[in-house]
Amino acid sequence: MSYYVVVPARFASSRLPGKPLADIAGQPMVARVARRCQQSRALKVLVATDDTRVRDALDGVVPVVMTRGDHPSGTDRLQEVAATLKLNDDDIIVNVQGDEPLIPPAVIDQVAENLAANPRCRMATLCEPIEQAEDLFNPNICKVVFDASGRALYFSRAPIPWHRDGFARDRDDLAGGRWWRHIGIYAYRVGFLHDFVAWAPAELERLESLEQLRALANGVAIHVAEAREPVPGGVDTEDDLRRMRDWLAAQP
Repeated sequence: MSYYVVVPARFASSRLPGKPLADIAGQPMVARVARRCQQSRALKVLVATDDTRVRDALDGVVPVVMTRGDHPSGTDRLQEVAATLKLNDDDIIVNVQGDEPLIPPAVIDQVAENLAANPRCRMATLCEPIEQAEDLFNPNICKVVFDASGRALYFSRAPIPWHRDGFARDRDDLAGGRWWRHIGIYAYRVGFLHDFVAWAPAELERLESLEQLRALANGVAIHVAEAREPVPGGVDTEDDLRRMRDWLAAQP
C-alpha cells in the first residue's frame, strides 16, 4: 500500500493568525508537523497553502503546493492538490492538520492502512476513549459512535450516546458506558474528494459545524478505529501554543 500525506496550512487562522509559522522551539509549527509526517510510511508528504510566507518558510523542508485562497475547508484544499497532481480516484490521501506538531507517525500509517483494508469505505478516521465527563460534555470535543464493523453512525458535539438512566443520577459518572472522542485525522480516496466538493453543505453539517457529516448525509461509509497510540491535542489558541512551547522546552 502507498499513500500521500497533505498538510493544509492556512495562514489566516481566525483564532490564531499566522498559526502555521508560529515558532515552537525554533521551528515553524507547520515544519514540525511535516517532519512528523515524514517519519510515516507515506509515499510523499506535501504542504498545501495559499500563502507565500508558508511556502518560503518550508523551502528545503517539504514540497509545497500553492492553492487558491478561497477554499472553505482543508478538504477542499486537498481536492485541489489531488487534481493538480492528477492522482487516480483510488489513490489515498491522508489529511494531517497543520496544527498537530506532536502527531504520532504510527497513527498516520494506521488511518491509511484502515482505509486500504476497507474497500467499501471512502473515508477513514480515528478515535480514542473519553475518560472524563468534562470532555464528554464539552461541545469543542467531537464525539463519534460507530457500529460493530467500525463504520461511523454519527459525529456530534453533543454527548453521544446519551446514558439515560446513568446521567439522570449523576452526569459526572461515566460508569456503565463507553464514549469516544473523534480525532481529526482523515484518510480519503481521491475520487471521494472530487465528489465531496461538488456536494452542497448538509443541514446536519451546518448545525454541528462538522464537515464529515456531509459525507454521512450523502451515504458515504466512514471507517472508525481506536488510535494505536495516544494523540496529543493540537494548537488552536494562544494558550495551546504556550503549553506546547512549555512542554517541548521541558523535554531532554
